[in-house]
Amino acid sequence: MRKPNDVTLKDAIGKMLDVYRLRRKFDETSILAIWPEIMGTAIANRTTQIYIHDKKLFIRIESSVIKNELLMVRQGIIQKLNDHAGSIVITEMVFL
Repeated sequence: MRKPNDVTLKDAIGKMLDVYRLRRKFDETSILAIWPEIMGTAIANRTTQIYIHDKKLFIRIESSVIKNELLMVRQGIIQKLNDHAGSIVITEMVFL
């Protein structure tokens, strides 16, 4: 039997992330963790460094050919990553 003040675990965790101002960092971490799944193993294996700073995704890729291909589809990648997070976490991609 549910009581009137019961909340689901999902809602409780969401409220906790908002209260402690951890939502943005949580979303950034989830994007970094999902990178290999979204981009595939070929690109993930050639990615040597990836981090987010000030809503910019910084990526270091060994292959110049892959880097060039990713430059052309940059907006699509940003859209996929933001869709996964459920909010706008990344606004720009920078290749190192």
